[in-house]
Amino acid sequence: MSNHSLFSNVRGDLASGLVVFLVALPLCLGIALASGVPLFSGIISGVVGGIVVGFLSNSALSVSGPAAGLTAIVFAAISVLGSFEVFFAAVIVAGFIQIILGFLKAGSFSNYFPTSVIEGMLAAIGIIIILKQIPHAFGHDIDNEGDFFFIEKSGHTTFDTLFETINYIHSGAMIIALMSLVILIFWEKSPFLKRIKVIPGALVVVILSVILNELFIQTESKFAIVTQNHLVNLPSLNEISTSFVLPNFSKLFTWDFILISFTIAIVASIETLLCIEATDKLDPYKRFTDTNRELKAQGVGNIISGLLGGLPMTSVVVRSSANINSGGKTKLATIFHGLLLISFALTIPFILNKIPLATLAAILIMVGYKLAKPSVFIHLWKSGFSQFIPFLVTVIAVVGIDLLKGVGIGLFVSVLFILYQNLKIAYSFKKETFHDGDVMTIKLAQEVSFLNKAAIKNTLRFIPENSKLTIDATHTNYIDFDVVELIKDFINVQAIDKNIHLTLKGFKDHYNLDNVNFDHVIIEKNNLDN
Repeated sequence: MSNHSLFSNVRGDLASGLVVFLVALPLCLGIALASGVPLFSGIISGVVGGIVVGFLSNSALSVSGPAAGLTAIVFAAISVLGSFEVFFAAVIVAGFIQIILGFLKAGSFSNYFPTSVIEGMLAAIGIIIILKQIPHAFGHDIDNEGDFFFIEKSGHTTFDTLFETINYIHSGAMIIALMSLVILIFWEKSPFLKRIKVIPGALVVVILSVILNELFIQTESKFAIVTQNHLVNLPSLNEISTSFVLPNFSKLFTWDFILISFTIAIVASIETLLCIEATDKLDPYKRFTDTNRELKAQGVGNIISGLLGGLPMTSVVVRSSANINSGGKTKLATIFHGLLLISFALTIPFILNKIPLATLAAILIMVGYKLAKPSVFIHLWKSGFSQFIPFLVTVIAVVGIDLLKGVGIGLFVSVLFILYQNLKIAYSFKKETFHDGDVMTIKLAQEVSFLNKAAIKNTLRFIPENSKLTIDATHTNYIDFDVVELIKDFINVQAIDKNIHLTLKGFKDHYNLDNVNFDHVIIEKNNLDN
């Protein structure tokens, strides 16, 4: 069944929401830290993205929250605007801009993202997750959770951090990560455990990792993880209350404020549309999201997040794919994860702060593998070069640069392949040999644009002398003006010079063949023409 009501999969959605919460928690904190804002601003964005956007959106599986792709923009914006309060006001204005974009139906642009580029983006995100989480799995936690950039804030690349990890291995973190990975794999593969799917494997490994680390601590083992940089680090209630600020609109009409508001709105909207398209692609029920409604929902979410002192948000692939892989089917999973974020962050931060980052890294590595598993590459390879090359370019560009630029490069390569294919299918050429000479037919496609001019020109150029040529436009609805002019020039000059006997078939009156020498041309009208 492709349509699910909010409470049609309660047990599965609550379990999935719990997994998404475990994935989202360190990402919310890490992105806030990378953005240079109070840690609780990341939690606020995750809560609003889960509850408010989750309720307003008609996407059953998308999960919204603070996005890694906005960290550089946020960090720079706070520096330019001079304070958190003014920045949060810019987030509110960005939300209103997104609502306007929704009413202008800007969400329709998502229909023009090629499948190969979306698949490449998903695979790239999977690879990035794995590369970024391996150091955390080994206890090298120098890089913030949620930092998905190849060039890190330290100036090092992702690969530099991977190689550095060898010198900073924490045995306890490695044991916990390996244990977590084994349990997660076994939890999915075991026929027996599939019967108790309502208990997520992610919850099991989190509980076991906390217990195991507490055992290490109590026994004063060298494997004990005691420093907070290796554990979840939620702010205390006192820290939350002192960091809470209200938006300040004093710079509302300044150029910097306006530019930053539009930048946040446009970048957040593009990332959301990309992620919504990707989530719909991953949806096992192949449901379609109303992207214009999604932009409005994101706008409302950003207005509320800004009012409460939260980061700007987008739809996020990492959380959404975790939702899908954990068995989520309705918006209840998204909403429940938001409720868990706010309730646990406010009531039991001291318990959540015992969770090792290594076990959360194992959960994320599994999420990453499912996005970038080898079967994805094999499927695109079998689909042909016109699909595989844009896919591969997108993967490399997103991993090596960032999401938006990488997708832009992938789109450019995809367009080149579309243009190349268009050049090939604009017409077909057939040559037949008879006793009284060669007979050639150029059969035009349904649409012939100026991009096809060079190929048609080259074909006409090599038509031999004293031959018979038919140009068939029977099934053609559109011929570009430049191509019509090319055919007219051929009729008036080359066809006469080479004594080519020409037949024009199916050419419509509005193609405007005025000023043409028809002495050696046979005109065959399409019977369907008026």
